[in-house]
Amino acid sequence: MTPKNQTLYHLPRLSPLSPHSPGSALPPRPSRRGSDSLLPLQIIIFEQENFQGHSHELNGPCPNLKETGVEKAGSVLVQAGPWVGYEQANCKGEQFVFEKGEYPRWDSWTSSRRTDSLSSLRPIKVDSQEHKIILYENPNFTGKKMEIIDDDVPSFHAHGYQEKVSSVRVQSGTWVGYQYPGYRGLQYLLEKGDYKDSSDFGAPHPQVQSVRRIRDMQWHQRGAFHPTN
Repeated sequence: MTPKNQTLYHLPRLSPLSPHSPGSALPPRPSRRGSDSLLPLQIIIFEQENFQGHSHELNGPCPNLKETGVEKAGSVLVQAGPWVGYEQANCKGEQFVFEKGEYPRWDSWTSSRRTDSLSSLRPIKVDSQEHKIILYENPNFTGKKMEIIDDDVPSFHAHGYQEKVSSVRVQSGTWVGYQYPGYRGLQYLLEKGDYKDSSDFGAPHPQVQSVRRIRDMQWHQRGAFHPTN
């Protein structure tokens, strides 16, 4: 039962992105006989655009990219992931989600185009094949709420939810939220757990207007996520 001070928006299941849509292709899943058969984490950072210049390979968290000898990230190649990058060292500042693929320039991994700085990275733990997230209007999981199950939602407004998002409860799966509709603006990684306030997931304001799932082995032809029209 929904409390009187809450309105529940339970989204219908949306059609998944077509596997033949540009920027949304999914490769066949590799056979897995056990945990040892999982692909290792691997991301390569190049100092120059188009995968040129000095490079460094990462297989785990990197709190300060400059300590690896890479002065500036000009392009990124993700062999196995996914990963999250940060504008500042020690995993602070604007977030950038990287999935398997090629990122030839800084503007191919940022959806806000606010900064070209990439200073730290860490792997993302993909929680499960199932995905369920609940977004709340107010802090501490109060006010109107919207529940999403196993769907990517490019626009909350299109489904009648026009409220701010001040707290989030991720019950399963791993998600990335976006400041604006169409997967644009600042990105917010939402891993399994509770976020009592928008600052807990790195948002300067309680504004999230689109969200999508991060799925194991998902990749995109040009690296960055490009929604279909």
